[in-house]
Amino acid sequence: MAKSLQIVAAAPDPALLDLPWHIPLEEWPDETIVALPRGISRHIVRFVKLSGRVIAIKEIGEKVALREYELLRALDRMDVPSVEPVGVITGRTSPEGDPLEAVLITKHLQFALPYRALFSQVLQPDTATRLIDALAVLLVQLHLLGFYWGDVSLSNTLFRRDAEMFAAYLVDAETGELHDSLTRGQRAYDLEIARTNIIGELMDLVAGELLDEDTDTVAIGDLLATRYQDLWAALTEEESFGAGERWRVAARIEKLNALGFDVAELDMSADADGTTVRIKPKVVDAGHHSRRLLRLTGLDVQENQARRLLNDLDAFHADPIRDEEDEEFVAHEWLTDVFEPAVRSVPRDLRGKLEPAQIFHEILDHRWFLSERQSRDVPMAEATASYIDAVLRHRPDEKAVLGIDTQAMPVLGTD
Repeated sequence: MAKSLQIVAAAPDPALLDLPWHIPLEEWPDETIVALPRGISRHIVRFVKLSGRVIAIKEIGEKVALREYELLRALDRMDVPSVEPVGVITGRTSPEGDPLEAVLITKHLQFALPYRALFSQVLQPDTATRLIDALAVLLVQLHLLGFYWGDVSLSNTLFRRDAEMFAAYLVDAETGELHDSLTRGQRAYDLEIARTNIIGELMDLVAGELLDEDTDTVAIGDLLATRYQDLWAALTEEESFGAGERWRVAARIEKLNALGFDVAELDMSADADGTTVRIKPKVVDAGHHSRRLLRLTGLDVQENQARRLLNDLDAFHADPIRDEEDEEFVAHEWLTDVFEPAVRSVPRDLRGKLEPAQIFHEILDHRWFLSERQSRDVPMAEATASYIDAVLRHRPDEKAVLGIDTQAMPVLGTD
């Protein structure tokens, strides 16, 4: 007797029932599939437009699919940068009654690309190291929360532009484990897996002529460990100082804020004689700048984008005519008079190229370049118009939508 289709989802979309679950995912018709760049995966992955959004569907064993779904839900609740789970479908059978594998469904992350798609574009020479920086930050965030990844790699990560840097998002949690905390050994093993996988992936890019043949792939792999250890130490190490140097508590917190982390809880103790004080961050939360910007303006953006936008907002506030005004009022004025007009100036057909915050960041860069070249303070409206015509119009789309042209891209691998 044929097994009935089962959908496990927090908010199931009835439109899911309209998809051809009786056909193996590899054989789904072209009219059903959205042509988007895919990373290398052990499993069949397809993208589908559903109810006005794009979802990613991965064919995988039932137990593994349900476990990964729950892990992704847990990470989502903890506000970890990761893909958002939609559901799991089991009980699939072919018209002949043959069982088909279960599928895990996640939301497609707009404006994010797999690393191979990034290297198919014309990028700066230090792109590889910027991706490593982003992955190091993500791995530290995960480890602080007690998540052991088990298969850290560029392939299992998506990347979004974040001002001049990138932000990394976990895509594949299939091998992950969530603990109260991780041991030093678990963290070290995760880091070594990451290093080995990254070196291999970069070597593959060199072989495919997507990365310069002189690139020291081993050094870049080693860089991940260095960046990870430096960030981990800054966030977790205990610091001792004299009782008369209590200003160093505020200095430690400011240092962590500069790295993009808030200190939610701090352990502080003193010797019996009170001559030495020890402090150690107990709970740290990523997103210091993005939370401040969200509070002031309602803009929900990446951390480095938030840092750049806040710099412009603070400069706007520093004008003598606004210097004495409350920050909240100035933020509203900056949003309505500076940010929103610039973003609205972008023609509708170009808005899919980059996120609004990334566009604004690049407009600020372009304005500085024009001002330097012309030795004058170029108005924002003039800089915006110049950026649209000279830069944005020639950028490839990064908002992955139905009909994106991926024919010119190298084959990214299937499964």
